[in-house]
Amino acid sequence: MKFHDRVTVTIEDHVAHVLLDRADKMNALDDAMFEGIIAAGSHLHSAKGVRSVVLSGAGRSFCAGLDLSSMGNTDRWGSGGNLTDRTHGNANRAQYAAMVWRGLPVPVIAAVHGVCFGGGLQVASGADIRFIAPDARLAVMEVKWGLVPDMGGYALWRGNVRDDVLRELTYTHREFNGTEAAAFGFATHVDADPLGRAMALAREIAGKSPHAVRGAKLLTNRTADMDEDQILMTESKVQHELMYSRNQIEAVKAGMEKRAADFVDP
Repeated sequence: MKFHDRVTVTIEDHVAHVLLDRADKMNALDDAMFEGIIAAGSHLHSAKGVRSVVLSGAGRSFCAGLDLSSMGNTDRWGSGGNLTDRTHGNANRAQYAAMVWRGLPVPVIAAVHGVCFGGGLQVASGADIRFIAPDARLAVMEVKWGLVPDMGGYALWRGNVRDDVLRELTYTHREFNGTEAAAFGFATHVDADPLGRAMALAREIAGKSPHAVRGAKLLTNRTADMDEDQILMTESKVQHELMYSRNQIEAVKAGMEKRAADFVDP
């Protein structure tokens, strides 16, 4: 399935593969790419049977960031209005291109190779987990163009990237590689075959109870800004919904019988 001629989605064995599909421009973000990313994410939010998602880029790179030919388009963040207008929930359009992945109810795994600059890095950061090639080229690029990161990066990097490191990389917009990305907190794992590793992990996750995995993602998303009392209560509520459910009982039976589980999807 193709979205706005920029993003391709294929679904097989409960795993959705989202491919940024503008290889001739290193998947740079133009108007159609923003629309395609958001449309793909929105489609997967309610797609039946999807248990995990892999996000990757076609061709030589994951995403080179903003298409420079779009730089003069002051409306690239949304249709009319102002950057501060919340056109997609609590975000504007550009922010939602990254935040849509964090908002999916199922885990999203990014596979990053080649160039991953600016907005591309923020889109990848919307994933739950990131596999990055050791020779990938990454940068928090916006200051180079007299701008600041504004596609959700500060929300997504919080808790992962050390504050002083993020300040240095943002102020200088210097490039760093995949190995450095792991040390800095931008990458979960460094691997020479990021797509292969991402797909393998996505298939593994797809074999788990989809209700339990969704509950775990919900907890991880919600509890970051909660106090201790709220966290404890939220854990209890999610667990209460899972206990003695069909999939929870099946997970126990399959484990005890040493067989593959037969889960039903939400």
